[in-house]
Amino acid sequence: MAYNLFENATMAVKTLGANKLRSGLTMLGIIIGNASVIAMVAAGQAAQGFVTQQFESLGTNVLFITPGDAQRGPTAGVSRADTLTLADAAAIAAEVLAVSEVSPEKNQRLRVTQGAAETQANVIGTNPDYLTVRQITLDQGRFLSPVDAQSDLAVAVLGSETAQTLFGDQNPINQKIRVNNVRFTVVGVVASRGSSFGQNQDETVYVPIQVMVDQITGQAVGKTSPTVQIIAVSASDPTSASAAQYQITNLLRLRHGLLNKEDDFTVQSQQDLLDTAASITDILVLVLGFTAGISLLVGGIGIMNIMLVSVTERTQEIGLRKAIGAKGSDISMQFTIESIILAVIGGVIGSGVGIISIVILTLTTPLSAGISLSAIAISFTVSGSTGLIFGLLPARRAAQLDPIVALRS
Repeated sequence: MAYNLFENATMAVKTLGANKLRSGLTMLGIIIGNASVIAMVAAGQAAQGFVTQQFESLGTNVLFITPGDAQRGPTAGVSRADTLTLADAAAIAAEVLAVSEVSPEKNQRLRVTQGAAETQANVIGTNPDYLTVRQITLDQGRFLSPVDAQSDLAVAVLGSETAQTLFGDQNPINQKIRVNNVRFTVVGVVASRGSSFGQNQDETVYVPIQVMVDQITGQAVGKTSPTVQIIAVSASDPTSASAAQYQITNLLRLRHGLLNKEDDFTVQSQQDLLDTAASITDILVLVLGFTAGISLLVGGIGIMNIMLVSVTERTQEIGLRKAIGAKGSDISMQFTIESIILAVIGGVIGSGVGIISIVILTLTTPLSAGISLSAIAISFTVSGSTGLIFGLLPARRAAQLDPIVALRS
């Protein structure tokens, strides 16, 4: 048995070697399928990691309070952007014991100038707690201070790209800039933070929120307290996040008079956002893997088609082997081995192409893709199984050929 297997394997290798072009084209589908599975799964997992990293860059133990209710969808707050105020942020800081820092934010993309230099930047009105809540690291100077907030001082902290655009290699500290023709004194520069969800965090200017309201954006009509676009809250510790979320919701419902009404705000924890993103990226990985798996199926069908053609072309060879004593099982085994060899070699080459694709992806994109050993093992196993399954029909047809009819043809 072992001898027959070795002999059939040797003959299969020689046959495939004698038809290199046909063998190569037959393996092409398997190569593409394997490479697609490995590369796409890696890309999906890299996307998951990238999204998680983006959320973590927003800060740890952070709760985000936004206008509008979650049931109305992510854009609900756009039409109800006046439901959160500075007074709400102050109440949370004073009355919710489970939080340590509260940072209200009001932002707008505005023209920023310094002498002849000009740029467009995301101007964020906030308070000193923003430094801790959003885990800001300073490169020069200082951040906004309680004195700035209490005295409504026109001071500004620049993002790294904004500082470079306006001042070049000069030291920007204590220099003057204008935001919508309002004069500010630069007191600090933030270290580079990169992009988050498509927004460049280095093209920013941070100013005291009261100054932002009084001198730049103006007071919302009919509001006793300035409105804000988001309130970021840092829980005292990871275990306090749920308690803080519950307490904030109850407090804001009371403040907004929502006894028998739906919430006009949304409180989301960082974990809520991560869970939502994870569910989306899990579906993405599944879709990518399924799409790539179709390539393997197509590759298997290609092997079957070529092997069926091969049976037709080698009818005389099959008849001659049977005439000199070869059994149907020997013929069947030879064709099955040929199919498996094509699939396995295609799987090896495809795995190599997939790994190279992952390296290229990591070097040319922000995604940090890793090589998934499980994806390689699964795709390699599937490709080998594909060769076996799709090789059975041609092998069976070859084994059933009548030797006399085969020789005559």
